[in-house]
Amino acid sequence: MASSTSQQQQQQTKASRRAADAAERRERLRRSLPATVELLQSRQADRIDDADIDAYVSLNWLEWHGGGLRLTITGRNVCAQSIPAALA
Repeated sequence: MASSTSQQQQQQTKASRRAADAAERRERLRRSLPATVELLQSRQADRIDDADIDAYVSLNWLEWHGGGLRLTITGRNVCAQSIPAALA
């Protein structure tokens, strides 16, 4: 019985760690989205990490359109929310 409880605690700890890592990554992406948009606008998408592009697309912040990336409505809202935070 103690072994089962220990395994459950380990699984909960791992799940909590994964959730914290995902939240940290999402926050990092949120903070860097305005700079990413600037790179896209200046046609320097090659300077954006491929893993970050995949993450932005999976978050629905960027989308592929006609062979290029563009900001989604959700991505625009995320950028809009980060502007006041940058000024504070």
